[in-house]
Amino acid sequence: MLTKISTADVRKKFSSIVNRVAFGKESIILTRRGEELAAIVTMDEVRLLQELEDRIDIADAMKAIREPGEDIPAGQFWKKLGL
Repeated sequence: MLTKISTADVRKKFSSIVNRVAFGKESIILTRRGEELAAIVTMDEVRLLQELEDRIDIADAMKAIREPGEDIPAGQFWKKLGL
């Protein structure tokens, strides 16, 4: 179960909460007026999320490569991207 803590309590106990996350591997949901706003998670979780996003991006790129479409010169492609 994820722990929920109000932002007011986080301000009072910030270093303790960071330690709970960093060393206790606990994820904490920050709330304001009962609404979930953000989370404090371990760097391992951040790296896992980034790896998942990268894999999704690679899968999408591979799918786009396999799909038939119009070929355009690289210069025109970069221009479309504003580069």
